[in-house]
Amino acid sequence: MRNLVFFLVIVSFLGNLAFSQGDFIIQNKHKSVKVNFQFVNNLIIIPVEINGVTLSFLLDTGVSKPIIFNFLNLSDTLKIKNTESIFLRGLGEGESVEALKSNNNILRIGDAIKLNQELYAIYDVKLNLAPKLGFPVHGIIGNDIFKELIVEINYSKKYLKLTKPDAYRYKNCKRCEIFYLEFHNTKPYINTEVTINGKTIPVKLLIDSGGSDVLWLFENDSLGITCDIKFFKDFLGHGLSGSIYGKRSNIDALHLKRFVLKDANVAFPDSTSVSYAQMVKDRNGSLSGNMLKRFNWIFNYQKGIVTIKRNSYFKEKFSYNKSGIELAHDGLRFVKLLDNEVLEGVSRLSKNNVNNNTKIIIDRQYKVALKPVYIIAELRKNSTAAAAGLLVGDIILSVNNKASYHFSLQEITNEFHKDEGKRVRLKVNRNGQILNFSFYLENPF
Repeated sequence: MRNLVFFLVIVSFLGNLAFSQGDFIIQNKHKSVKVNFQFVNNLIIIPVEINGVTLSFLLDTGVSKPIIFNFLNLSDTLKIKNTESIFLRGLGEGESVEALKSNNNILRIGDAIKLNQELYAIYDVKLNLAPKLGFPVHGIIGNDIFKELIVEINYSKKYLKLTKPDAYRYKNCKRCEIFYLEFHNTKPYINTEVTINGKTIPVKLLIDSGGSDVLWLFENDSLGITCDIKFFKDFLGHGLSGSIYGKRSNIDALHLKRFVLKDANVAFPDSTSVSYAQMVKDRNGSLSGNMLKRFNWIFNYQKGIVTIKRNSYFKEKFSYNKSGIELAHDGLRFVKLLDNEVLEGVSRLSKNNVNNNTKIIIDRQYKVALKPVYIIAELRKNSTAAAAGLLVGDIILSVNNKASYHFSLQEITNEFHKDEGKRVRLKVNRNGQILNFSFYLENPF
């Protein structure tokens, strides 16, 4: 799977708040539970039950407390009692957002259950991940799982395994590497190295499973962490406090002890967007989903270690969006479709009567169905798509002569990561006018 366009960024903004009371109880004799996850845009989406209601949550190692995006007015359904109003701050150039703190919630992940769970409901309708991912996401969860359980993330087979620490047994693994974790405001960091312009530089990086990119670095001339001459300016993602922009480039290598990822993608976010994140002493950036997925991970916060082992994603080629288009899901629309069952029946009848001189009049029958709508949400300046005349707000009707509703958001995005020189044809609806565009994918450097 190629690296995808949308780079989600949710930072750890609740680290200074007190932990909730109570521990996870795993309701089986093995004290361990396996949970399958959806893998969307290099992000892990797990089923989480809150007060008896099953929701989809993003698993984010960079967030300290569970957050509900309450744009769907979930508080009534979940019987959430709003006890305290607070303000949260994250990445982006905007202001802090208001959230409502709630206690005494029951949280369940498979056989793992926790009573008296503290969580936060955010009512800002702009903080809705579903349009960016094309997949329903109701909230984010992180540290409350990791701080109490041993968490195995198997990216290659797409499951989590949660185990009580007293029941966990490590297997002998000669092909694994172990890193010591550092914690700042409950969030995990590792010390590793990057090679930039031939110079190997030690760096401290946040492990951020809530980001979809490969690697973020904060520019620092004195350390030699600088952007290569070859770069392009781009939209990097949405943070809690607004959109994030910066420069994209490549570095010589990212080193994780014996594991070396050469010519890795890197983003250098604008300093104004990450001023909050840079408050952590000596932090140099983040490792995110497109890098994390190349390994299977065992997080042990109790011992302060993480174990990694390369998997089938390790050799996957790094790529960039060569169109400049960032898409978003924009609701549903009614689409008129041919009824396949009727047409198949006519086809069989035609074959049976081909020698009987029987004249068949096909009365095409249709049905109406709700299908997803995709819209251009961001468009990189000087990109081939922009030069072709596409605009933010254009609704995508077809991609390479195939109706857009036949694709998932991720599948369309994958089309924009294909080889340089490939032609892309888009039909769009612009304020009721149907327009056709054609452009070629181009190396953004």
